[in-house]
Parts: sequence; C-alpha cells; structure tokens
Amino acid sequence: MARTTGIPAAAALLAASVLISRLIGVVRESVLAYRIGADRISDAYFAAFQIPDLLNYLLAGAALSIAFLPIYTRKRREDPDAAERLFAIVLGNLTLLVALATAALMIFAPELVAFQFRRFDAETQMLCTRLTRIVLPAQICFVVGGVVQTTLLARGRFRAAALAPLIYNLGIVAGGVFLAPGLGVEGFAWGALAGAVCGPLAVPLIDARGRVPVQVRLAPTHREFLHYLWIAAPLMLGQSLLTVDEWFDRWFGAALGIGLVAQLAFARRLMQAPVAFVGQAIGAAALPALSRLFAEGRAEDLNRTVERTLRASLALGILAAAGTLAVAQPLVRLIYQRGAFGADDTERVAHLLGIFAFAVPAWVTQQVASRAFYARGDTWRPMVLSTAFTAAAIPLYWKLGQGHGAGGLATAGALAMSANALATIGLARLLHGAPRPGPLAATSLRAALIAAAAGAAASAALRRAASGIALFDLALAGLAFTAVAALGSYWIGDPELRATVGRLVKRGS
Repeated sequence: MARTTGIPAAAALLAASVLISRLIGVVRESVLAYRIGADRISDAYFAAFQIPDLLNYLLAGAALSIAFLPIYTRKRREDPDAAERLFAIVLGNLTLLVALATAALMIFAPELVAFQFRRFDAETQMLCTRLTRIVLPAQICFVVGGVVQTTLLARGRFRAAALAPLIYNLGIVAGGVFLAPGLGVEGFAWGALAGAVCGPLAVPLIDARGRVPVQVRLAPTHREFLHYLWIAAPLMLGQSLLTVDEWFDRWFGAALGIGLVAQLAFARRLMQAPVAFVGQAIGAAALPALSRLFAEGRAEDLNRTVERTLRASLALGILAAAGTLAVAQPLVRLIYQRGAFGADDTERVAHLLGIFAFAVPAWVTQQVASRAFYARGDTWRPMVLSTAFTAAAIPLYWKLGQGHGAGGLATAGALAMSANALATIGLARLLHGAPRPGPLAATSLRAALIAAAAGAAASAALRRAASGIALFDLALAGLAFTAVAALGSYWIGDPELRATVGRLVKRGS
C-alpha cells in the first residue's frame, strides 16, 4: 500500500479508500439525518460549507494535484533540489494566503451568508454563520496537507491520499455521536474541524517524514511560483460543474423552500459514492502516471492509456448509475429513515437520487477525460470549456428549479454535466487525437445493455420481495444486479470491461 506506480494498482488502493470512506460517510449521514432530519437546521449545516468550499476551490482543491503535480514531477526529473525549493515556496505562499483569507471570511461571515442565502430566516442565517466560522479553519489543514500530499503522489506514495479522508469522516462521525447530544448540529461542525486536523493535515505530514523535506519559504514573486499560478489560474478562477453543481443546488434550493438544500445534499452524498469509487479513484491514480508519460515524451502511450482508462471508467460508471437507480428507495430507507428523518423524507430523497443517478457516467467521464489535458500542463482550455458550460447552465437550473423544484435542479445538473463531459471528450480528440469516439461508443453501448438487464433484474427482485425490511430488500436487489452485471460483462462486454471487472473481483477477493 505504501508505494504504487501502476494506474490499476493505485486506483484499486484509492478505490478501496473511497469505498471505506463512503461507508464511514454513510454512518456520518445516517447520524446527521437521525439527529436533525431534513429541515431548516440541516439546511443551515449544509449551507455552512459553502464559503469554506469556495475558499478551498480558489486556493487549493484540484489546483494542487492537477497544476502543481505535473510541474513538480518534471522538476524532480530535471533538478531535484529545484523541485524541493519550489515545494517550499508553494507551501509557504499558499499557507499565508489561506490563513489571511480564513481570518477575513470569519470576520465577514454574517454578511456573506445573508448575501448568499437571503431566503433563510434570521435564525437560520445566524446558525449558518456560527457553523461557517467553526468549519472555516479546516481549509488551512486541507491546503497545507494538500501541498505535502502532492509531493507524495509524485513519488508514487498514495497512503496519505487513502487515509486522510477516512480520518476526516471519522472526525465528523465522532462529533455527531459524542458532541451533538449536547451541542446539537454544532457537534458535527466541530467534528469536521477536528477531522481535518487529524486527517488531511497530520497524515501527509507524518507520511512525509524522512521522505520529503518539508520546509516553508515565502517568495510570492518567485518565477516558478508565478508559473504555477499561471497553470493553476483557470482551475482557481474557472468554474467546473463538478464543483459548481452543488453550489447551484444550495443557492437555488434555499430559495425554493425549507428542507430542499438538505434533501438535495442527502441524495447527492449517495450519488457521489459510485462517482468517487470509479471516477475520483481512477482520475487521481491516473494523473501521476499520465504526467510521467508526457514528461518522457511518450505521446502514443499517453493517448492509449487515456483511451483505455476512459473506456473502463465509463463502463463502470454506466453500471454504477443503473445500480444506484435500481436500489435508490431501499438504500435511502436503510441509511436515513430513523429519528428526525421520516418516510416522507425517504420518498423525496430517493426520487432525487434516482435523477442524480443519470449523471453518474458524466461525472466519472469528466474526471478522467480532463486528466488528458492536465497531464500535459494544459489547464486553460478544458477549464474555459467547463466555465462556458457552467455559465450557460444557470438559466437551465433556474427554469427547471422554478418549474419542478428540487427534482428540476437535479435534472438540470444531469443534463449540463452530460453535455460538458461529451464536449471535453470531443476537445481531447480534436487536440490530442484521443480518445477515439468509436471504441468509446462501443463500450458504452455494451455497458448500457448490461446495465439495463441488471437493473431490470434488481427491480424485479425488489417487486417480488417487498419485505419492508430495507437491509433485506437492498441485499436482494444488489445481489441480483451484481450477478447479472458480472455475467453480462463476461458474455457481451468488450475486453476492457471484462478486464476491469476481473481486476475488481480479484482485488475484492
């Protein structure tokens, strides 16, 4: 686990981490639903992450691994000492920036919350402000730990990337279990802060001991740092639907009614499990390998790897979407329906999850396809494309949200993300010659046929069982879906799909 160089092996490690993290996340969301349900308090909690998310997006987020990693990898090949100097400068400058920004946002949090969530009543705005100020300092941990973690990824070390999110989620669970009974929803916020300190910050620093010289240097005008900012600028300033879709749900959802922000958030958390398990894990594992291929001038190998990775991830994304759609109702019932979260909440969240499921292949594809650009140090063109789609999608969110409520917002996200993913693939083909549309279409068609059959089997199993016991219904439907999907993959799946399923079975066993 400590050092992994191949994409399949690294992806398997990160996918295992994502799976465990999502299981912990299930416990986290279950405790949250039990304690506070889906009302104005949960709306305030989920909205409290909006300002911290914006800060993280601007200063770090994808910019660290996507922009800094290729630069740092190339520097290590050319001049290891220069690479470590660059690391110290990026670490020092970003730490200072995030600390100053955090202090400013904590001061102006009331005004920013009131500006973004005008439809919240005064009490909900005050609660949201208090929660925002608790979770804001966690962004310092994410930025500092993220810079250190990127240098570990460049060395083929994925342990910190695998462990940090687990500890972060455990912190939130601990806050909900031990602090929420006395502090209410604030217990979850304090748990998030503690989890950020112990996970995203502490884990990379511990793993870097004796391997990476962690030093801090302030040099905001250094030439290499300015080059990093140039590469990172579109990721910091541009807007991708991978991130902004959730912001739109919070902004528009808060204007449509009480509880909609929470309902969308609960459904999104479940949708993001297969997205993270497939797209996030494969994308994170692929970028270091693709960056090395580009640095070595192996353009043909790079294109083949991108296409092969896209075909495998797209097929898994289609299967994951069908599985999520098939088991949406018993899944929501099992995870959320208890305490303050009632049967009506289950029906609404399950409906939203079913809509979100159609976006899973696009989310997975976008995360992997964009790495074909980032590995080449090209961040401007894909981000300009994504920003254009994001801006064009605003009227769609507004129109569908006004006409169909939370379901309209989920539908708008699925449509916009699908169009963005197709455009990203098309741009990659135009500029780099890969991926070829024919093999992608063939893989998608085969996967869709398998997914339809597996989904039908799962739905039939649910209709025949109808036990009312969520765990039994979910297990039965999941077993039926998995059996048909596995058999279909071997019977009509293409070599990429068969190989991918075979690796999953082998890794799982």
